[in-house]
Amino acid sequence: MKLILDIAFTHVFTRVRQTLVGILGVSMGVGFSVMMAALMEGSQRDFIDQLVDSMPHITVTDERRYAPRQPAEDIYAAVSFSGIRTPETRPGIKNPFATLASIESWLEGAVAPSVEARVVIRYAGRDTSANITGIDPSREAHVSNLPTQIREGSLNALYKSSNALILGDRLAEKIGVRIGNTITLVSGTGHSMSGTVVGFSHSGVSKVDETQAYTLLKTGQILAGQIGLINAIRVQVDNTLLANDAAKKIEAQTGYKSVSWQEANEDLLSAFEIRNFIMYTVVGAILLVASFGTYNIISTITHEKTRDIAILKSLGFKEKSVRRIFLFEALVIGTGGALAGWILGYILCQILESIEFKSPFIDSNHLPIYYTYLHYLLAAGVALAASAIAGYFPARKAAGVHPVDIIRGAS
Repeated sequence: MKLILDIAFTHVFTRVRQTLVGILGVSMGVGFSVMMAALMEGSQRDFIDQLVDSMPHITVTDERRYAPRQPAEDIYAAVSFSGIRTPETRPGIKNPFATLASIESWLEGAVAPSVEARVVIRYAGRDTSANITGIDPSREAHVSNLPTQIREGSLNALYKSSNALILGDRLAEKIGVRIGNTITLVSGTGHSMSGTVVGFSHSGVSKVDETQAYTLLKTGQILAGQIGLINAIRVQVDNTLLANDAAKKIEAQTGYKSVSWQEANEDLLSAFEIRNFIMYTVVGAILLVASFGTYNIISTITHEKTRDIAILKSLGFKEKSVRRIFLFEALVIGTGGALAGWILGYILCQILESIEFKSPFIDSNHLPIYYTYLHYLLAAGVALAASAIAGYFPARKAAGVHPVDIIRGAS
């Protein structure tokens, strides 16, 4: 084996220019592959983080996932009925604080009660629809990032004014209010009240910032027209990836519809799977193109070393040993290119991350780059595999050469 390695290294390093060209080709493929993977996964993770942080991981509402059974179906099992009025039920979650305590007993995370209501905001002669969420500020800090999303004012300011409100910053811009202004709220139940703006929030999701407002639980209950109403429970789990499992368990336990962030955004997550497939396809194509350089170099060496091969086989080298020589040469080029590609990829990621830009639509002013050793190992693995495949065919051809034909000058 030592002799085979010596011959392989001699072939590679006696043609320094060709070897460097091959290593450069592989390194470019590996470097740009690492950069592309880091950029695309970084942007994806950044988007998901903003999406997840803009809302609770799980939302439990007083709705049912399926339509309630018709009363007659419980009595006459053999007969199907439809369109019969079901018994009226009081809106909201039954025994909400007992339900909260039951969920808290096993959940690894935090829960908080809330009241959801639709209102019309009247200000400066204009009507604008909005979503009002009544919250408990002491609990809200544990289930959402609202305290860190407040741009002006504070969450505790909800206690300092009568019917205090925190508006999404885009909503505030749309209606033209400032902190301290008084606005009129009209709910769908016909209840009307005046409220004072005490803060602005910014989640980074335009749909939320344009329609969302927060107030105290008691104020939300008055707007909903029912004292003591809790029609939603906001849940934060320690492991965001387990939110779907926790939502299913909560729904099975309470009977109320529980929607995890994965379910609420399943269309986007499906699009990310397609995006990842495209990314890895492009990365593979880049490395495949780089492997052609290795193929050309090994083919050239094989052609130039034909007589050397004949001599080696005449001395007793088996076809397997000759194949190994040229495979080792391809792997030397692939390994050198992969190592150089790691350095190039890291430098490219640093350059991209240092580029500063400003956009009115996002908070970050740098490209999100995600660093992980998996990108480097994957790119190097594909590069080495491509180099081995590219070197195999010339190696097989070299191993099949008959020494007598070469010595006679037949080839």
